[in-house]
Amino acid sequence: QVQLVESGGGLVQAGGSLRLSCAASGSIFGFSTDWYRQAPGKQRVFVAEISSGGIPTYADFVKGRFTLSRDNAKNTVYLQMNSLKPEDSAVYYCRTQGTWGQGTQVTVSS
Repeated sequence: QVQLVESGGGLVQAGGSLRLSCAASGSIFGFSTDWYRQAPGKQRVFVAEISSGGIPTYADFVKGRFTLSRDNAKNTVYLQMNSLKPEDSAVYYCRTQGTWGQGTQVTVSS
């Protein structure tokens, strides 16, 4: 079973940027990978997905601000987050092949 490790979270001011990484212990080639986020007291919600064919899909609330990419050689998916807003603050999780990572905290200050 593949294992996932997210990284790249942190504290940033509104309008700033962060790049999250989701590193897999095995090959991600041919699989879709999703990003979700969960704010305190709220349900985990879909943020973005990169399909097995490399096609990205985004939730409406991040379209135009977040960008997914994938490096198959490094078994890593990246989530570039620009123009961050305080409401983007959450723990961000990646998922592939039915496995979740442990999450990385993103905090956006106003």
